[in-house]
Amino acid sequence: MTMWNGRSDGLPDELRVRAKMASGVRVRGATEVSPPGGTWSGSSVGGGQQTDASTGSVDVVATGTPQRRVEWQARAATAACWLGVGPGAAWALLRLAGLERGPLVQAVAFTPYVAIGTLAPLVLALALRRRWPAVVAAVAALALVGVVTPRAFASGQPTVGGPTLRLLTANLLKGSADPPTLVDLVRAHRVDVLTVQEFTPGIAAELDRLGLAELLPHRQLNPELGTTGSGLYARFPITEAGVRRNQGFFFSQAYGTLIVPGAPPLRVESAHPAAPYAVEVVPDWWTDLRAQPPATPDERLSILAGDFNATLDHTPLRALIRTGYVDAADQAGAGLAGTWGPYDGDLIPPVTIDHVLADRRIAVRSVTVHGLPGSDHRAVLAELRLPAT
Repeated sequence: MTMWNGRSDGLPDELRVRAKMASGVRVRGATEVSPPGGTWSGSSVGGGQQTDASTGSVDVVATGTPQRRVEWQARAATAACWLGVGPGAAWALLRLAGLERGPLVQAVAFTPYVAIGTLAPLVLALALRRRWPAVVAAVAALALVGVVTPRAFASGQPTVGGPTLRLLTANLLKGSADPPTLVDLVRAHRVDVLTVQEFTPGIAAELDRLGLAELLPHRQLNPELGTTGSGLYARFPITEAGVRRNQGFFFSQAYGTLIVPGAPPLRVESAHPAAPYAVEVVPDWWTDLRAQPPATPDERLSILAGDFNATLDHTPLRALIRTGYVDAADQAGAGLAGTWGPYDGDLIPPVTIDHVLADRRIAVRSVTVHGLPGSDHRAVLAELRLPAT
């Protein structure tokens, strides 16, 4: 009995293949057999076979499985691109449309970090040559980077000829901030106005004991136990002073009109709206921010300085600024400097929720932030130039 390829059934391989195909047996992806003579026949499923004319042996070539694997990998890569692009695109829509509600209010504070993160899916989509994911990723990245990046660059300022005013604002964390550090900041930087939040009777007495009463003798103070106290200190006389209480968390806000030599009357208020620390208190946050005194660009100069519990990515703070304020840090190119987060040991990326909002007629010369031991905030120091009388 003649043998082919180690088989002893008496049939050449080519005939065996034809016999199996005729009986409906699947032969390694092949659907037809080439005629003798070493010709090649294709397969409808991506396979084929070749007959060796010298030996009569048949090699069935199966290419269907690798092709399907390549197609699956391509689909998986596209899906991965969309999964990476989707969150950034949704965040861009949320931020641009001002749709933050509920738990998204806290999340929006971290928009600068998300803006950086949107570059990763863009690079991935470009590397994998996925056109539409790359287009969407590019639009999302441009949108978020476009609203965040200008904060790192100084803006042009109005031309004014009045006196310089140095204003410092600090959240004292229920009076636990270090009094000597605060007094040293006032003394070293020749601060003219100090606004404080979470101001307690204990720290009020300690600050005066350390010499703040001599440095800033004029004041409107409302020290209270806990987080609701507020204070306004000044080098210059204060008139029309008072205390306003928010309706959300009932934080108080001390205010008064400063008589600065060589400048028009200037109203200053120590701002402290509610914090959106949980979903159920977000309505209080909205209430307090909407109740902040708007700018009066055609009337008296005004400044709001304090812990706003909001960043420039939050809709109600931007709405307040549009009444005629500017954010001093944003104007000075320091708008990305963190003022709250990890400073008392919490594992939270720094965010910018402490602000000096100045009337847009006031020129901003510089803004710096300073550590304040004992507080979870950093103090914000703004050097301003007022219009002349």
